[in-house]
Amino acid sequence: MQLHESRPEAPDGFVKTGAASPDATLKLRIALSQADPAGLTDALMDVSEPTSANYGQHLTQAEIDKFVAPKPETVTAVDQWLAENDISATKLTTSGNWISFELPVSKANDLFDTEFSTFKHEETGDESIRTLAYSIPTELVGHVNLVHPTITFPNPFATLPVFSSPGKAPRGAVNLTSEAVPASCATTVTPACVQALYSVPTTKATQSSNVLGVSGFIEQFANQADLKSFLANLRPDLSSSTTFTLQTLDGGQNPQAQSQAGIEANLDIQYTIGVASGVPTTFISVGENFQDGDLEGFLDIINFLLNESNPPHVLTTSYGQNENTISSSLANELCNAYQQLGARGTSILFASGDGGVAGSQSSRCTTFLPTFPSGCPFMTSVGATTGVPETSAPFSSGGFSNVFTQPSYQSTAVATYLKALGSTNSGKFNAKGRGFPDVAAVGDNVEIAFQGQFGLVAGTSCSSPIFASLVSLINDRLIAQGKSPLGFLNPFLYANPGAFNDITTGDNPGCNTNGFPAKAGWDPVTGLGTPNFPKLLAAAGAS
Repeated sequence: MQLHESRPEAPDGFVKTGAASPDATLKLRIALSQADPAGLTDALMDVSEPTSANYGQHLTQAEIDKFVAPKPETVTAVDQWLAENDISATKLTTSGNWISFELPVSKANDLFDTEFSTFKHEETGDESIRTLAYSIPTELVGHVNLVHPTITFPNPFATLPVFSSPGKAPRGAVNLTSEAVPASCATTVTPACVQALYSVPTTKATQSSNVLGVSGFIEQFANQADLKSFLANLRPDLSSSTTFTLQTLDGGQNPQAQSQAGIEANLDIQYTIGVASGVPTTFISVGENFQDGDLEGFLDIINFLLNESNPPHVLTTSYGQNENTISSSLANELCNAYQQLGARGTSILFASGDGGVAGSQSSRCTTFLPTFPSGCPFMTSVGATTGVPETSAPFSSGGFSNVFTQPSYQSTAVATYLKALGSTNSGKFNAKGRGFPDVAAVGDNVEIAFQGQFGLVAGTSCSSPIFASLVSLINDRLIAQGKSPLGFLNPFLYANPGAFNDITTGDNPGCNTNGFPAKAGWDPVTGLGTPNFPKLLAAAGAS
């Protein structure tokens, strides 16, 4: 046996309460080593770098499977080990790089030379069976990337935006004939404010193939009646009957009782449909029957979309967790899945988080806590701004990954920032890590309809669907001209810093510090800044 993964202790807030019951059933997943992960990265960058001759020539799933499918010798070694131990496994992906099986704790302890224990999260009271280290047989070394869930812990901080000022009367649409952003947008943000801030036209999209996907988790449901009220009051130029299609996985659903409407789901749907005028929008509801364990459907939804012949061109997600709760091997597996979907031509956007440099914890940390998956270099992380003129929102999570190294597309921008930062926060972050967020959008005092009332919400969970909507509108114009959608965004974004409104004021406090200050150019509070739609449209080569 050879030690495969370990962690020195449980994440902050988790305490070991004793050995797990030997009869308890574990649902384990194994990630098999992939044939050519470096080749996948090269292929993704080749179709994503604007200067590449193959820019926009996205890959098919069959082409991607050649990179990620296990080698025959890997399949043979793992199948032989499964047979020797009388284990029947199920493939979870088309390429076969993930398999799943169930077995009792007693057998898992023997197979992986470990002791699974019960851990309790002190704040939530939730219990889970985990270990701090495990081994694999030497004959599987080089064939198995990881066994999950083992040293990865659940996400205890699945927070939602706070709905404030319920009952507030909507003002209706703002007159956009003026160049100036209406003063009311400083305290109440509507779709019209987004259009005014970022020069977004109200012209409706025309391309039916250009789907915008909105992911839904933790039983957050998007309500049709609230959407109808939202559009009637705040986008009266769109039909109030405009709606979304529904996809479900892992037992997901979308019930329509008013009391079941979710703040996050309503926000995400209202600000995609309400800003991406006319773009076909799909709400993808992930249920609680996870196939990916503590990833809580994050990997399941990507595999679900990879199985589609035409996955959405844009996917926005307003959920995440602290990077330190997830093993580095598992983080890399999920990041690899984002590469696959990006290579298919999907732009993947995530909210960066709402705890400043503290991730989900405001004071207990002594070093900065990056969020996940924002540290993954193959997705686009979206921070938040507040006010008019815009300044960085103090809650906007940002920083540097402790798992992923800095990608080449941002190296110049990050180096410029670090030079200007000097010794501030020295030792509290990994200066060689992938910096995030990449971009930002308004995320404070955002008006939504929720359970029959109007009110305000705040968070980077507002910013991601707003930025995703602008990407979808650009894709609409590209596709209308016979061109490819943008796909993986970051090389394009960092190549065009002039297409953003640079945010140079504010910071993102946490861990008993002021966090990072926003500065000229990229910064780990608002990224490159907020979008200038006409300039981004021109940079993309769309009229």
